Amino acid sequence: MTLHRPIGIFDAGIGSYAVVERVRARFPLQDLVYFADRASFPYGTKTPAELLASVRSATEYLSGEGCVAVVLASNAPSVVVLDALRAAVAVPVIGIFPPVREAIERSRSKQVAVLGVRSMIVSEAMRSYAENYRTPESRVLLVDASPLVDLVENFIFLNDPLSTREIVSRFIEEVRRANPDVDVMTMSSTHLPWLKSFFQSAAPDVVFLDPADAVLEELHPYTSVALGQTCVVATETTEFSLEKFNAALRSLGVSHQARLRG
Repeated sequence: MTLHRPIGIFDAGIGSYAVVERVRARFPLQDLVYFADRASFPYGTKTPAELLASVRSATEYLSGEGCVAVVLASNAPSVVVLDALRAAVAVPVIGIFPPVREAIERSRSKQVAVLGVRSMIVSEAMRSYAENYRTPESRVLLVDASPLVDLVENFIFLNDPLSTREIVSRFIEEVRRANPDVDVMTMSSTHLPWLKSFFQSAAPDVVFLDPADAVLEELHPYTSVALGQTCVVATETTEFSLEKFNAALRSLGVSHQARLRG
């Protein structure tokens, strides 16, 4: 497949395909390379040094494939290592961040929660990021939602929706029991928007925000008119095989099938 000035989008798993769909809807004639680096899953358990090594390798691969810009479609490394990544590579990199400011603005109680993987939630970078947007009357709760990521990465949300509903409902119930005034939550792992219907069912009175919205505006300067092709590439491990990944894409109604990165 010959692509014209493609934009690269990557993450450590299938979660970031939701970003691909958002970009495709906004820029239908843009050529894209979607890279699912499943051999690096999960980002959420890595140290900052390990995160930087993984995302730098992926970014350099996409740059070598001719991408004019790269979307790091994962909240954790965007918050923790994006500045270091940008300093290490030549291609422009756009990160994806928890929409803390929007959450506070939309909250009636000014009590909001950021749901994300553990490496991001416990990081000093995330605490500083949240503090930048916190107002005197607001509170930003940082919640480790790593167990919910597995529901997407292992395709449980597709294969066992009843179990998924129970797990998500129990998770949200525990968060709200400890913090009953929280009325806005950010889905700050790219896996979590796949679970939005389960979140809304568990807490219909809570607003759930998708961090991908801001990415589209940042991408605009790098877009071009081509054929609207999407090339899908993946790495694999014994547990996260290419075959399972392509089966998941088919289950999501995606016609593209991934090839193994050379």
